[in-house]
Amino acid sequence: MAGSVRTLRTKLRDFALTLPEVHEDMPWGERALKVKNKVFLFIGRDMDTDFGLSVKLPKSSKTALHMPFTSPTGYGLGKSGWVTAKLDDRAQASFEMLRDWVKESYCAVAPKGLADQVQPDPKKAKAAKKAKAKTAEVEATKRKSKAEGRAKSTSLPIGRSKRAAKR
Repeated sequence: MAGSVRTLRTKLRDFALTLPEVHEDMPWGERALKVKNKVFLFIGRDMDTDFGLSVKLPKSSKTALHMPFTSPTGYGLGKSGWVTAKLDDRAQASFEMLRDWVKESYCAVAPKGLADQVQPDPKKAKAAKKAKAKTAEVEATKRKSKAEGRAKSTSLPIGRSKRAAKR
């Protein structure tokens, strides 16, 4: 039974290590994953039979704390949105949910530029898309007017002056 908990721990650790500029540390004998030397995930010790993790959830901590296997993280960290989950084989926690928690925690701790690589701000993404569309529209208008200008300047004036000379 403990094998599935260990597998979950390993999958979350492996996922966290794929995030930009993450490294692993072992303070107090526990695995801690850090970005720019700031902890965003504690995942306990390998020899533990159950699996505990702590993450910073500024957006979803209230929802997460309604689950029976979660509690505010000790040492006063719970006041800052840190949530601890104690998981065993009976806990109803999917890898996908825990992965989303890890991403949220990473984005809460990481510098803005790194966080945007993982989870872009939807407002900024929409504004960037709008700006890109406007730039494309302006470029298309410039190309069109340039092409029209060339057509007018090469065909009309030359044709009139030759006709006037023949009369």
